[in-house]
Amino acid sequence: MRLSPGFKLFVLVLLVLTACCERSNATEVIHLFVALADNASQGIAPVPAKIGDGDSPENNLYWGCSEGVKAWFLASKQWKKVSIPASPRAEILERVVFRHREKDAWLVADAWRGRGIRPCLQSFVSAATGEEVEEIKLGDSLIRAGGASTLVAYIGHNGLMDFQIDWRAGVGQRVKPAIVLCCLSHEYFSAKLTGSGACPVLMTTQLMYPGAFVLHAALEAWLHGKTPAEMRDAAAAAYSKNQGISIKAARGVFSAE
Repeated sequence: MRLSPGFKLFVLVLLVLTACCERSNATEVIHLFVALADNASQGIAPVPAKIGDGDSPENNLYWGCSEGVKAWFLASKQWKKVSIPASPRAEILERVVFRHREKDAWLVADAWRGRGIRPCLQSFVSAATGEEVEEIKLGDSLIRAGGASTLVAYIGHNGLMDFQIDWRAGVGQRVKPAIVLCCLSHEYFSAKLTGSGACPVLMTTQLMYPGAFVLHAALEAWLHGKTPAEMRDAAAAAYSKNQGISIKAARGVFSAE
């Protein structure tokens, strides 16, 4: 019996979605790439100068401010900071490593210089497709991040509105879940990530504010074995609370595909 092209596509999508939801009992490593907000070099709606300085992590909208990644996870009851190791490259101004208090999970968060948004996004994509494996030694623990991480995430401006990066096929790995929190990430990232062998599990459909509370909620759902749909519900609930909008409106911010 000859299978129609449409049926073959359906089977392929089903296999990808199944792989995305497969979970192992191994240590989870989330690698987060944060492009610091930068009024001078990015096509963002200008923010106050202090929080829009892409060379200043401690004051940056996406890092040091109360709803930035470092500040939010430092205040979290679910995560504990274990180290601030040396930066592995000049474009990364600060790296912080957190460990989950209940689950066997690490979060490696990198603050990239604002004008280094292009290499930041390139490294994110390389990690999503299994390249650029990085080993981080912390005491008696060895964390395999980058392309060896079990989930990758990006927070920042949607640089693909301004420039192109290289997309390559994955390198013999299981399908890696990917989160992209920036404006219109579904439109700009989802198809290319899927085509490169990754699996988008939380994408956006509108202009939005990528506060760290969204990632925090989505990761809690993911670490507790929830589905991508349940991760989106958790992200929407956090966004609704922060922005003072209805749950229905908040769900519309995140892609249902």
